[in-house]
Amino acid sequence: MKVNCWEFKKCGREAGGANAKQLGVCPASVNDPLHGVHGGVKGGRACWVISGTLCEGTLQGTFARKFSSCKECEFYQLVKKEESPNFMLSATLLAKVGKAAS
Repeated sequence: MKVNCWEFKKCGREAGGANAKQLGVCPASVNDPLHGVHGGVKGGRACWVISGTLCEGTLQGTFARKFSSCKECEFYQLVKKEESPNFMLSATLLAKVGKAAS
C-alpha cells in the first residue's frame, strides 16, 4: 500500500494512533467504501472527500466547504501526481461514499 494521509501528515489520528484517544479517530482512517482507492487503506488516499477530517489542527467540514483548501494541500497534490493519469475525480469518489450511505 502507498502512504496514507495520516502517515504523511503524522497526525496520529488513525485507529490506534498516538492522538486517536485525545482527538478522536479520523473518519478517513475508517472509511470502508474508499478502501483501496489510489492504493490506500480505508480513505487514506482520498481524505479530501471525507467529511469531518482534522487537518492542521482544524476540524474540516463537508467536501463542499473544505475542498478549496484540500486541493492546495501537499498530500492531495502528491496523490494527484502519483496517480496521474488514473487519478479519480472527486465526483467519482463522492459517489462511492454516497452509495455506502444509502
